[in-house]
Amino acid sequence: MRFYPAIDILDGKAVRLTKGDFDARTVYEDDPLDAARSWVAQGARYLHIVDLDGAKAGSPQNLHHLERITSELDVPIQYGGGLRDLGAVRDALRAGAQRIVLGTAAFRDIDFLDEAVAAWGDRVVVSVDVRGGKVSAAGWQETTQMPADDAIRRLQDRGVRQFVYTNVDKDGMLEGLDLEEVAWIASIVRGKFIISGGVGSIDDLIGLKSLRQVNLGGVIAGKALYEKRFTVPEALAVLDG
Repeated sequence: MRFYPAIDILDGKAVRLTKGDFDARTVYEDDPLDAARSWVAQGARYLHIVDLDGAKAGSPQNLHHLERITSELDVPIQYGGGLRDLGAVRDALRAGAQRIVLGTAAFRDIDFLDEAVAAWGDRVVVSVDVRGGKVSAAGWQETTQMPADDAIRRLQDRGVRQFVYTNVDKDGMLEGLDLEEVAWIASIVRGKFIISGGVGSIDDLIGLKSLRQVNLGGVIAGKALYEKRFTVPEALAVLDG
């Protein structure tokens, strides 16, 4: 299972939000590159970067930070936030992203989703962000009436095989994962998924490992790392088994 330290970029800084609220932010690094350097120096083999400015604006706003990180650090990066047309996806890939994470556009623009999956296959990851069991969109600022399981099934019918599932109600709260929810999502996903939102301690990673879900491909952690609830080496020791 892969471990992804998260770097969320807002106003050019590495931040964490609470429950996806842009007004409830904590700045952890003035330069996202410093955050990336720190995680990789500790042994991180992958990074998860979210352009929060891009998610709000509807187009990428921090590709220059992605370029700075990928030009210096030789680790695969998945990048999302504001990728709502093929041009934006190409720009992110040119800037060094190994995989691109689609959110709002995957639900609202089926033609775009189909074209992206046809062009880049498993390099396309769709983020299913959920509040109260319903899919959230537009940088977590809008909640739809679409249940998470329906969304995943519809996306799979269109060829999507890679997902990030985030319980936004838990994100940034450090209260722990709902392992029953993770197992439920695993029963629906036919490809691979990464779980995000709520990791608060090393016990959460131990719990994920104990589920033994072959389609659970990774876990994203942000605030727990910044708040030193555990370290990257400790996380890898658990997940590498």
